[in-house]
Amino acid sequence: MTSSIPSFSNARVLVVGDVILDRYWHGHASRISPEAPVPVVHVEDITDERPGGAANVSVAVAALGAQTVLLGVTGDDEAARSLELHLRAIGVEYCFTRLSGFATVTKIRVLSQHQQLIRLDLENSFEGKGQLELLGDYESMLSRVDSVALSDYGKGTLADVQEFICRARAAGKPVLVDPKGSDFSRYAGATVITPNLAEFEMVVGSCRDLDELATRGEALRAELDIDAILITRSDRGMTLLRGEHQPVHVSAQAREVYDVTGAGDTVVGVLAAAVAAGRSIPEAMVLSNVAAGVVVGKLGTASVSKAELMQGLAEEMHDDSCLLTRAELLSAVSGARERGETIVMTNGCFDILHAGHVNYLEKARALGDRLIVAVNDDGSVQRLKGEGRPLNTLAHRTAVLAALKSVDWLVAFSEDTPEELIGAVLPDVLVKGGDYRADEIAGAHCVKAQGGRVEILDFEHDCSTTKLIDAINQAATLRQAEQGAR
Repeated sequence: MTSSIPSFSNARVLVVGDVILDRYWHGHASRISPEAPVPVVHVEDITDERPGGAANVSVAVAALGAQTVLLGVTGDDEAARSLELHLRAIGVEYCFTRLSGFATVTKIRVLSQHQQLIRLDLENSFEGKGQLELLGDYESMLSRVDSVALSDYGKGTLADVQEFICRARAAGKPVLVDPKGSDFSRYAGATVITPNLAEFEMVVGSCRDLDELATRGEALRAELDIDAILITRSDRGMTLLRGEHQPVHVSAQAREVYDVTGAGDTVVGVLAAAVAAGRSIPEAMVLSNVAAGVVVGKLGTASVSKAELMQGLAEEMHDDSCLLTRAELLSAVSGARERGETIVMTNGCFDILHAGHVNYLEKARALGDRLIVAVNDDGSVQRLKGEGRPLNTLAHRTAVLAALKSVDWLVAFSEDTPEELIGAVLPDVLVKGGDYRADEIAGAHCVKAQGGRVEILDFEHDCSTTKLIDAINQAATLRQAEQGAR
């Protein structure tokens, strides 16, 4: 299952739900209180605060460059004003129903040496409060957006969540819900719900394996008339259930988990943004999975930039398969360029990988930040080298190349030359080995026309595939002669 990064700039997402202010108090804990067996924290920094809950979902959407509108209920207090400042700074449009006499939901986390020691929650329930005003704002916003994300933290903003779902579906808008609690019937009719595994099993019971999870999830999906259920399984990845389609299981990227705070916000936010940008649910799931893998490597409530998503997707594609499709390669190259990286490209058959190849590829990689190796497919090698070649299939050749630390991305081509592929990629540096002149190298003219350069590297004279094949054939002939003499 693969995906690519869409253009988010024209995607419009409406986020509704429980708005939270996350505050982080940092300090040093060096002793135990004489009053109780708890650490004493000398708080040194109380300025770290971030949007949380539905506000964090809107941050996740905005970080990708999508247009974002946030609706929620807050108190008429300093915490609400602080949230507004943070949202305004990143370009999130917001419309809060502010209630006098109520406190904006605030979570204070006390940390020492990046370890959370305690969390303090300051909140009132907003159930039944401000709903008419909120629904009025919601109705007026629906025509302006491409998708709706509902973030339910059980604080009361979405107490009447069916109204929000029904109005979105009636307006033809996909509605994606991050659910809460054990009663998922509240979310009937949604396009997608995104429970984590613990939340899902709280509803359907413990699942022994993926087959049972899929069976129970599909029964729940059909009962609630939901288009899809996306179950996040922590470090084991995600499962997507969509009725007549086969279940889709994707593994998580192998990353050090630093903090899972807000990972669910990231999943539903990226999912909603990708759907708004025209991606299918399975494609959006891939992007959400990559984003979740990035965000758990950060401390506290955090978001994922488009550049980080591009990088994570490129790494995932490189891990899942030696070969990228051309579309996947171009997406990876786009992300690298956005990060200011220099793209190097070379090509060859690499039928029998030898020390000369390894040295050549290391020199090529040293010319930039990313090395693309375009490999002739089996038909192309046969036309180029003759009958009996290649000795190794494309899958075997690329498996060996992928193991080299110098190689970032591999792509195959079936044409006699990679000129068309090079013209699509337009690397900053095009590399070829041997005694070519620059004007003899396929693709050189289009690279130079775009301001790139062509580098010709020497091969090691004692290393060549042809010499290896000749040596192997001579050894085989010698063995046959010796056996015949016996």
